[in-house]
Amino acid sequence: MGKNLKEAMKMLEDSQRRTEEENGKKLISGDIPGPLQGRYENGCAYFHEEEREGLAKICRLAIHSRYEDFVVDGFNVLYNKKPVIYLSAAARPGLGQYLCNQLGLPFPCLCRVPCNTMFGSQHQMDVAFLEKMIKDDIERGRLPLLLVANAGTAAVGHTDKIGRLKELCEQYGIWLHVEGVNLATLALGYVSSSVLAATKCDSMTMTPGPWLGLPAVPAVTLYKHDDPALTLVAGLTSNKPADKLRALPLWLSLQYLGLDGIVERIKHACQLSQRLQESLKKVNYIKILVEDELSSPVVVFRFFQELPDSDPVFKAVPVPTMTPSAVGRERHSCDALNRWLGEQLKQLVPASGLTVMDLEAEGTCVRFSPLMTAAVLGTRGEDVDQLVACIESKLPVLSSTLQLREEFKQEVEATAGLLYVDDPNWPGIGVVRYEHANDDKSSLKSDPEGEKIHAGLLKKLNELESDLTFKIGPEYKSMKSCLYVGMASEDMDVAELVETIAATAREIEENSRLLENMTEVVRKGIQEAQVELQKANEERLLEEGVLRQIPVVGSVLNWFSPVQALQKGRTFNLTAGSLESTEPIYVYKAQGAGVTPPPTPSGSRTKQRLPGQKPFKRSLRGSDALSETSSASHIEDLEKVERLSGGLEQITLEASSTEGHPGAPSPQHASQSEAFQKGAPHPEDDHPQVEGAESLR
Repeated sequence: MGKNLKEAMKMLEDSQRRTEEENGKKLISGDIPGPLQGRYENGCAYFHEEEREGLAKICRLAIHSRYEDFVVDGFNVLYNKKPVIYLSAAARPGLGQYLCNQLGLPFPCLCRVPCNTMFGSQHQMDVAFLEKMIKDDIERGRLPLLLVANAGTAAVGHTDKIGRLKELCEQYGIWLHVEGVNLATLALGYVSSSVLAATKCDSMTMTPGPWLGLPAVPAVTLYKHDDPALTLVAGLTSNKPADKLRALPLWLSLQYLGLDGIVERIKHACQLSQRLQESLKKVNYIKILVEDELSSPVVVFRFFQELPDSDPVFKAVPVPTMTPSAVGRERHSCDALNRWLGEQLKQLVPASGLTVMDLEAEGTCVRFSPLMTAAVLGTRGEDVDQLVACIESKLPVLSSTLQLREEFKQEVEATAGLLYVDDPNWPGIGVVRYEHANDDKSSLKSDPEGEKIHAGLLKKLNELESDLTFKIGPEYKSMKSCLYVGMASEDMDVAELVETIAATAREIEENSRLLENMTEVVRKGIQEAQVELQKANEERLLEEGVLRQIPVVGSVLNWFSPVQALQKGRTFNLTAGSLESTEPIYVYKAQGAGVTPPPTPSGSRTKQRLPGQKPFKRSLRGSDALSETSSASHIEDLEKVERLSGGLEQITLEASSTEGHPGAPSPQHASQSEAFQKGAPHPEDDHPQVEGAESLR
């Protein structure tokens, strides 16, 4: 390894020496070797660790080039004619703030250029509006300095119209800098015209590390400038050997991969994007946000389904009758479903490298960018196929959940004791809160009694082992506890679900009240028993007399004349809530039966389910609610047994009712009836139904 490093250093020094001898300049210049050779001619390279550092140095170079007295007068020159740096609204977040901090410029020096709103991509810079802004800045005495264009935006990978932007920059003397992931396609044989126009720009920043899956590889900023003094002042060139070594990891990696290896990795990533894009075109309810279907290495998609009262943003025909609050609610609901879909896909197919992002116009989307992840994660074509299969498997749940939300809301609002909570950020079918008797509806603070009821409700619902997922948490914009119901399938019985929630919560509340009342009754009974026992002790002292209380005299007196005193105590009847004497227990040697306690209040609806059917499922034969072992013949047999058993019970009741009648049958008939009940054949008549019942049993 040491020998290879020495050879590499020697080659770098020889190349530097030859360059200095030919041009008389102390900088690394010439054509860029590798895949970009012949496309970005007469360019220089600056290697840096921070991706944004190269752009900051380019801004310094542009300032020194446009302000000749900046080296002498400093920022006093900028005061009379403020520089303006133009950034796209689709630029990566924090870029403008980073440039101002590095350059020491105020934030008014940044100009945010909006994207297209009527024609073209909504993630491309509006060229006409940019030209208008440049003219306005010139009229105000400002100096248009630099424009940052995107060859693949950070969000969706769209490319600005770099050709038109280059013409505009040449017209007004503006430095054009390009960055983006689509610059990697310059290494391929076919390059789109919009990306190929980036080779005519003044500078560009490339990140070969993520593209090729190379760790600890610096980023590269290519630029064109003829004045070595200004590049040295701007920090783009250096005479220090340590700065020259920055290119060593990248050079070694490129030598290891070779030209064919570099092109193969970039080509493989683009093929993965095209494969996913072609597959998603055949999937319903999936909307793809792709600018160029032939060469875009980034695929952005989202779940999309039109409903009768859906958001006008997501429909082809606007619905002017919807209120802004309804529009925002529908938008947040779709965003929550897409966020859930993205998280599920990331867990199921981790090699895909998906990311969930929020776009200003479209909302929450899922992004697949293999150029940034495939080389590191080892993404293959099989992973893309698995990703498409997972998307298709999740679509029925998403569609049914979106359709059942309104039904769930109506059922909750029609059920007493339940309150529907509008939480647009929850991806399930809805959020519900049980209002107990002591619930303060006007308060937004946490309710301990409500939290206890909802915790018990969550435990009861999870014990049912249904396909639904439940969780409890604070209410949206409040601190009160609520029940969150997860995603649902199309065979979900919403009415049964809501009724079960209401009945279970009501039962928990009543049981809690019964326990509290019982605690209070027991406490009062203990106090009353203590008072009565104290009175009984005083009465016993009065009956026995004072002499029997003296130690020696009392013993002699009790020996001659023993006292026949009954043991008196107190027993507490929990059912009646009364205090009773224990005298009957000692007299009759038996404890009274007391009063039969009332049944525990229960309001849950007991619905007869078929074998294998899970809770909250509609009773549909042949549906997925039945298990694989259940069949139609088994169901018919069970129904026949129920009918026959009902007939047997009716015959038994008739036979038992005739025993006490004056015209009751003889014992022979009674024995025959008894034999009939046991399943024995009748001596006179034949009963095929009984035989069928016995065979089924």
